[in-house]
Amino acid sequence: MVDEAHFRNLENVYLSARCNEYYQPRIRISEGEAEIEIDVEEKYFHAANAVHGSVYFKMLDDAAYFAVNSLVPDVFVLTVSFHLHLLRPISRGTMRAVGKAYFTSKQLYAGESVLLDDRGREIARGNGLFALSKMKLPVK
Repeated sequence: MVDEAHFRNLENVYLSARCNEYYQPRIRISEGEAEIEIDVEEKYFHAANAVHGSVYFKMLDDAAYFAVNSLVPDVFVLTVSFHLHLLRPISRGTMRAVGKAYFTSKQLYAGESVLLDDRGREIARGNGLFALSKMKLPVK
């Protein structure tokens, strides 16, 4: 059984990850869905002055991951595979990743996500498979 307390706990777990000190994301989780926002900063740029694809990957994987983990009340899930399509560059504004879980079975889950710019234009999309781990979710 998943509920609001589970969603808020997942948000706190996500925000407490040390790598997120660098990105300063904002997250909102609901049943089977997650949204993550990161403000574009020059520190994310590659040599052509746009956000590096690694940031796209992080946001897409995180959004799909937490959409899936919203359905799992007690343990972390693990990313098994993740595929992405980089569609256009971004160099200012805010990036918003919207993730949704779309398949569940006993051990395997699937999630997808889309990355949008401030104008609602799609800049990337991805999908992945996630498996249950044996690592218990902490309470944060």
